[in-house]
Amino acid sequence: MLAFGSTSAQAVDAGVTDSEIRIGASAVLSGPLGPQTLAYGAGAKLYFDSVNAKGGVNGRKIVYTQVDDGFDVARSVQNSKKLIEADKVFVLFQPTGTSHTLALLPLATESKTIVFGPVTGATALRETPNRYLFHVRASYGDEAQRIVQQLRQMGTTQVAMFYQDDGFGKTLLAQVKQAAEALKMPLIAEVKVDPKNPDFKAAAEQLEKAMPKAIIMGTAGGTFSSLVKAVYATSLRPNIYGFSLANVDTLSKDLGPQARNIVLAQIMPSIRNPSTPIVSEYLGLLAAGKDAKATPSSAQFEGFVHAKLLVQGFKAAGPRLTTESFIKGMEGMGEVRYDKFIARYTPQSHNGASYVELAIVNNAGELRY
Repeated sequence: MLAFGSTSAQAVDAGVTDSEIRIGASAVLSGPLGPQTLAYGAGAKLYFDSVNAKGGVNGRKIVYTQVDDGFDVARSVQNSKKLIEADKVFVLFQPTGTSHTLALLPLATESKTIVFGPVTGATALRETPNRYLFHVRASYGDEAQRIVQQLRQMGTTQVAMFYQDDGFGKTLLAQVKQAAEALKMPLIAEVKVDPKNPDFKAAAEQLEKAMPKAIIMGTAGGTFSSLVKAVYATSLRPNIYGFSLANVDTLSKDLGPQARNIVLAQIMPSIRNPSTPIVSEYLGLLAAGKDAKATPSSAQFEGFVHAKLLVQGFKAAGPRLTTESFIKGMEGMGEVRYDKFIARYTPQSHNGASYVELAIVNNAGELRY
């Protein structure tokens, strides 16, 4: 009986069995942001598969399920409710979007379900600590501050903001305005589009009237690419800056040579630097995978890092994996360092990392840090 109760039989929370740890995510798998979110999931699965191949965590295999919400907040909540109540997941992993995470958080908190690594840098999710919510990536405030500081250092003061008119875009606009006002560099124009019915030509014409030297993009995916094309159809030739959610692979595919010199904030180390141990680990597992043609991507790598941190949390919780043991394990880790990337977890803060670098798209469509 002692042997039987020593490890697996002590698990008591939903989503944890003798042989499994079930995690799930409602994420945007279709539409303009779909390819990027699929890459996050592929990177996470790459790491989870490697852990499972070695026997899992304390004998438990990780079972990872993704459900598409089409970037719709109501569907995100419905999916998360099903994942918690019917599928009995232990963790909601990498939910996509600010409004979506804000909407599902009360449900997760009430059911005492961990929400780990949401794909959002919204300050609103970080200002008030929630013991069931753990961030990985830097905040949008960190990214906005780095972008605006760079523009100020370059002497570029004629800066406009383009954003998609939803919770995501408005959040980025607020962070950029806050950073710009702190440096006494107000925006000369704020131009928006309805993400469900965008008129990129009209938006580009509005920007052309303002004549900015630089445009900060409060969007990602196909919306980002479409606005760049529309801008280049005018007389404008501004420097273009984007947040980390604007994936370089998507931009390069959509824009070709027009992606050159776009500057993107990056919240993970460069995957072109294999001397970094975690990058080397990612590239090695990718090369050894079933898909011989698999191409490394920054979005995949971010999903990989999220998965690695989650598994470290499972291990820190010990053999008796429960919600409480996971929280205490994560909070007891303090500082987790992957070379320059540092995530911090304490009882007072679950905000993860603040690492931000700027990188420019080169002639080959790759990021140069």
